[in-house]
Amino acid sequence: MNMWGRIVVGLMLAGLLLAGCGSSKPGYCSAVNNLKASIKALPSTDVVANGTNALKSAFSEVQDNATAAVNAAKSDFPTETAAVTNSVDALSNTVKQATSSPSAATVAQLPGEVSAVVTSVQNFVKAASSKCS
Repeated sequence: MNMWGRIVVGLMLAGLLLAGCGSSKPGYCSAVNNLKASIKALPSTDVVANGTNALKSAFSEVQDNATAAVNAAKSDFPTETAAVTNSVDALSNTVKQATSSPSAATVAQLPGEVSAVVTSVQNFVKAASSKCS
């Protein structure tokens, strides 16, 4: 290989190495940020004033974002993602009950379960911030 060939190959290798160093954040950080943004609407959803469909709508976005974030980050944060999954599943079941056949007992469970989801997401976001900030 002549001198120009070695230079070209060297530049290509350097370019490949530098391309891999562009971002030190893991790929799941955007999913975690989406979850963090969607969780903000959940505790402020007034079921009494707006009905259970308002909660169902706000929760649907949280559920989708939680699934994406958990799937992307569960190997790095198994404890936190398991807590998110458990709290989201519990709230999902209660939301389904509340929207299909609302009762006072079912609606009374909602604030505690919303709080559990918010807390588990906050703990997950806090843990992920060590790699995403």
